Amino acid sequence: MNSRIVLMIIMFLSAPAVFAGSGPTPVPWDDLTPAEQAVLKPFADQWDELDPQRQRRLQKGARHWSTLKPEQRTLIRQRFKRWRQLSGEERAHIRQRYLHFLSLPPERRRTLREGYQRFHQLPPAKRQELRRHWRNMSPLQRREARGRYLQRRRQLHNSHDRPLRTRPVPRRFRLNPHNPRR
Repeated sequence: MNSRIVLMIIMFLSAPAVFAGSGPTPVPWDDLTPAEQAVLKPFADQWDELDPQRQRRLQKGARHWSTLKPEQRTLIRQRFKRWRQLSGEERAHIRQRYLHFLSLPPERRRTLREGYQRFHQLPPAKRQELRRHWRNMSPLQRREARGRYLQRRRQLHNSHDRPLRTRPVPRRFRLNPHNPRR
């Protein structure tokens, strides 16, 4: 069971690199490091039949997995377990929202990321209170609240000769110009 989870996580991590293979040359099993072989053990019997690009994606995922700290691996396992527990409909909805997010202008994406980061820096009790308040608002009240928030942000931005962003964007949220999916 544990090796299956690790395998699924590796496949999940390597998914964005669909076309990142360095060519159609297959990767022989014996060329993998012992650490990579240990992580990719479930693929050992079928390794030679796999598409070379998929071999490279899996190898890259195994290499990345071996560089992670135990806490990071645990977090990834938890997130992947949550993802697997979602229904197909919920997963499709999340993918659709992510694609919509990618279609937004960079400034809007940046604003959304900043709001997300600010929200998650709040104490858990305050976040719960805000969620409860938001759920109890009507759609009209929500639209009005968003408008007031954006207006305050614009006023703050215009009153100071500094950019809205005061902290650097975490690496995981930065856009990768070499990867069209990110």
